[in-house]
Amino acid sequence: MEVQALTRNARMSPKKVREVARTIQGRMANDAVEYLTLIPRKSARLIVKTLKSAIANAEHNENVASDSLTVKSAVVENGPVLKRFKAGAKGTAMPRRKKMSHIRIVLSDGNPNQA
Repeated sequence: MEVQALTRNARMSPKKVREVARTIQGRMANDAVEYLTLIPRKSARLIVKTLKSAIANAEHNENVASDSLTVKSAVVENGPVLKRFKAGAKGTAMPRRKKMSHIRIVLSDGNPNQA
């Protein structure tokens, strides 16, 4: 059985979030939460929020204990880009691309027979 949670339009570059998301794949869900709380990065806080949501979805909707869940995948996709301009030298405008990301975390209990 698989359960997922999705955070859309997180105001952080996908490249920065992917770096942290790769570290939790394959870990037990509760261990991943503890591991991420020790990482002093904004991306870790965003991933913890999504991971806790996935755990809550599993407990509430599927009646699965949180200690039996593992992180099957943690995928970070590109979101929309805010295009802004900042003043540059000699009155020119320098473009700024403020990127966003979509974070998807899939948890599994290791039992493939249940739908």
